[in-house]
Amino acid sequence: MEEPVTIVLTPELERALAEAAQRRGTTPELLALDYLRQRLLPADATGASGGGATLADFLAGHVGVLASSEHVAGGANLSEESGRRFGAGMVKRREHGRL
Repeated sequence: MEEPVTIVLTPELERALAEAAQRRGTTPELLALDYLRQRLLPADATGASGGGATLADFLAGHVGVLASSEHVAGGANLSEESGRRFGAGMVKRREHGRL
């Protein structure tokens, strides 16, 4: 097994890494390792790993768009009045003690 490598950071880089890790809810070590993996390791056969691949690239064959009118007469129109419907749903949950 290989010995771990220690990288000495300047105070400026250490501070920037710590701040970025805190914003992302992770540790500086895990953030640094993730960044290095993404930049230095080639993508494997499944398309996972770094190499500049994005989540959208990884999910490209699995995510799509459909027209609700193909499944619901007249269409479901789920994008319309979503704020009002969300509010009504929250009121209903509160009335039933599930909030």
